[in-house]
Amino acid sequence: MKKVLAFDIGGTNTRLALINSHFEVEKDLVTPTPTGSKEKFMENCIEMIKQFPLENVVAIGAGVPGVVDTKTGKIIILPNVHIGDIDFGEILTKEFNLPVYLRNDAQVACLGEAYLGAGKKFDRVFFVTISTGLGGALCVDKKIQDYVTEVGHTLFNWNGQMIEFETIGGCNIEKFAKMNGKNIKSAKEMFDSAKHDEKEGVELLDEWVKVLDQYIKLMADSYQPDIMVFTGGLMKAKEMFFHRIRQDNPNVLIQECHFSEGAGLMGAGVYALQCAKIIWFIIKIRIYYF
Repeated sequence: MKKVLAFDIGGTNTRLALINSHFEVEKDLVTPTPTGSKEKFMENCIEMIKQFPLENVVAIGAGVPGVVDTKTGKIIILPNVHIGDIDFGEILTKEFNLPVYLRNDAQVACLGEAYLGAGKKFDRVFFVTISTGLGGALCVDKKIQDYVTEVGHTLFNWNGQMIEFETIGGCNIEKFAKMNGKNIKSAKEMFDSAKHDEKEGVELLDEWVKVLDQYIKLMADSYQPDIMVFTGGLMKAKEMFFHRIRQDNPNVLIQECHFSEGAGLMGAGVYALQCAKIIWFIIKIRIYYF
């Protein structure tokens, strides 16, 4: 059975899985993502791959939290990892003699949900990841749309100043709190404070939800999705905000990702199988025989 290695590289952790053509995860591994050094970043990826059996592996797929060149497999910049200009595909191909297919992490996660998850019954699937940062991607008819990329860095007017939607990502909550005159250091502190009905946390969470609502409305108006699916580390506190964004956006179908934080991993696997033509071969076989 043909298999692929799938990377889901985040600002906090790097995940690698061995996925077969039935979309089953045969083995997976998680390590902290090295930051600030592209040499250590690549060393970590290589060492992770070496812990997997490569028999029947036909490709490596990867989703990374930044800007990439899909043709060359080069990482242009990973803002939350503080590195860039990395010949990711070239280095791994040289080391393991396998083709490497690279995409933005939100894009591959969207593909995973559109192909296998919460969006599999819909034509237009918009994916939202809210974790270390804030990201989004669009798939139409099970295909990644390249014109939607790094939307978390979109500027919008907030209280008379232009800020990025990324400002409500986990790594920027302290900054967002200061902008609101609050002394809160992290997303966890914000959610915990609001949960205990403390004024500072409740007020900051209200402002945070307002920004998230603006993001949802802008993405829905811009890309007209049939469904918006959410995942990411901050969804661990979904009971504090998820029902609110659904109520605030009644004209948008909002659901949790089927694969939760595993969407990126499955999506990278789907993308690698697509690029290696394995998925299309499976589909043809099923049509012919069944």
